[in-house]
Amino acid sequence: MRNAGTRPDAGGCPAATSDYEPRTIALLGSTGSIGTQALDVIARNRHRFRVVALAAGGGRPELLARQVAEFGPEVVAVADPGAVPAVREALAGRPVKILAGPEGVAEAAAWPCDVVLNGITGALGLSSTLAALREGRTLALANKESLIIGGPLVKRLARPGQLVPVDSEHSALAQCLWAAGPGRAAGEGPGTAVRRLIVTASGGPFRGRNRAELSSVTPEQALAHPTWSMGPMVTINSATLVNKGLEVIEAHLLFDIEYARISVMVHPQSVIHSMVEFTDGSTIAQASPPDMRLPIALALGWPERVPDAAPAIDWTKAHTWTFEPLDDEAFPAVALARSVGEAGGTAPAVYNAANEVCVEAFLAGRLPFPGIVDTVARVVGEHDVQPASSVEEVLAADEWARARARELTG
Repeated sequence: MRNAGTRPDAGGCPAATSDYEPRTIALLGSTGSIGTQALDVIARNRHRFRVVALAAGGGRPELLARQVAEFGPEVVAVADPGAVPAVREALAGRPVKILAGPEGVAEAAAWPCDVVLNGITGALGLSSTLAALREGRTLALANKESLIIGGPLVKRLARPGQLVPVDSEHSALAQCLWAAGPGRAAGEGPGTAVRRLIVTASGGPFRGRNRAELSSVTPEQALAHPTWSMGPMVTINSATLVNKGLEVIEAHLLFDIEYARISVMVHPQSVIHSMVEFTDGSTIAQASPPDMRLPIALALGWPERVPDAAPAIDWTKAHTWTFEPLDDEAFPAVALARSVGEAGGTAPAVYNAANEVCVEAFLAGRLPFPGIVDTVARVVGEHDVQPASSVEEVLAADEWARARARELTG
């Protein structure tokens, strides 16, 4: 039975219908930025989506309790077992099953539902990604780290079309590829007509600065992103462009296209979210104001669109969009990510883990801003790459990288 709440009209576009069954959603990371925006989309489209499971870290028990009261999930998972008493108290005896620890979050990911939206931050999302895929759920993936560090494991489990990207850049690429014809979306191959993928980057708050000018950057300055409102880890990753490096690896894994055919272009207005260039010389771009609710809604309803998920571009006004090449000398994170991706195996896990530790060190004042990527590069260079053939191997590399990065950052 179709359960997206819409049906294609004669022209192939979504049209409203009363003959629907709401899609059931398991939302991981419900109290974070992605999670709260996803719940905003769901709240405005209750005829299309119904929440059956929520998972959160546990640091915001009152918010989690309000989410449970509003959306009525069957189960709630709390990643931090120590936070369970506070969550239980905040829930005030509501009839909901409470699961604890990372294994509880993975159980929530495997809960009977149509779509799992994995909005967990960091490597902790890997077990939940694998759990959702094993159960055959459609996986709306915002937790790019789980794909990056566990690429071979995730790709081995994922059926064609089972992975749907939530990142605005990869959602844009999927839409551009879909415009080339059915079967060109995530996990289904880019097709022979594709010349290259062009991933756009805002450039972060330090666009235009050279390496010497970046040495005095403060955490407060790095957390002031010019376009997006995100958590501290993602915001710092955007400032260093580590986030863009991770997205290049993710694009390679999602769309099965080699690194040499994935480009990065700086686009400070953040309206063109990514582009696909075809072999005939044409380029298709996806444009919309910078609002994560659009790619979230599309991932929840894929391949059908959710009307008015986010405001559209105001075409009654003039617009100027600019594009610049990436300065690899000032921002070496993308070039490092390419080499890491090409090395494969456990190398991406080391890149990601070392970066998370280095970001924490920078925010704590123990590492200068350029030292984040410099230290990541050193840890990557010291690592003996192994095949990522099991979760244990991936997590062992992750643990080694964190330990080594902590040694280097004091």
